Amino acid sequence: MFLKVELPWNVMIPAESMDAKGLMLKRTILIQLLEAFASKRATKELGYYLTVTSLDKIGEGKIREHTGEVMFPVVFSGMTFKIFKGEILEGVVHKVLKHGVFMRCGPVENVYLSHMKMPDYKYLPGENPIFMNEKMSRIQVDTLVRFVVIGTKWMEVEKEFQALASLEGDYLGPISEE
Repeated sequence: MFLKVELPWNVMIPAESMDAKGLMLKRTILIQLLEAFASKRATKELGYYLTVTSLDKIGEGKIREHTGEVMFPVVFSGMTFKIFKGEILEGVVHKVLKHGVFMRCGPVENVYLSHMKMPDYKYLPGENPIFMNEKMSRIQVDTLVRFVVIGTKWMEVEKEFQALASLEGDYLGPISEE
């Protein structure tokens, strides 16, 4: 789910980037904010950081003693993406294993769909393994699949989410491209 957020942030501006007339200050602050924001991947509370939508407030700058940098407290609005239990999403299969498949859904790289949560699908091994049901519906690499999230886990070290998925429910499964 996409979330609209308002966040406080401290932006550090090197002294050599300061303009004597202050004309380029807002632009410099915005550039530094975007660079800092881009390097921060995700948090447990807000999910994956996607974009800054507006710079809402710039506070008074404070000079840092040892570095000479100026720290500006800012408030900005942005968009994040976070998955929630019970949410219905779509993902693309990137790995097929005997016991299930791994999908990507937006910035989430590891959505696991166990063979036990794919009713009526059977694993067919081979050079390009697939899961197939009696109606010849296939789940294979690059298949777009609609699923329900049955659990999420925040991985602190990797700064990413993992999710468990299921096809148990109405209108869930591979989405035909026709």
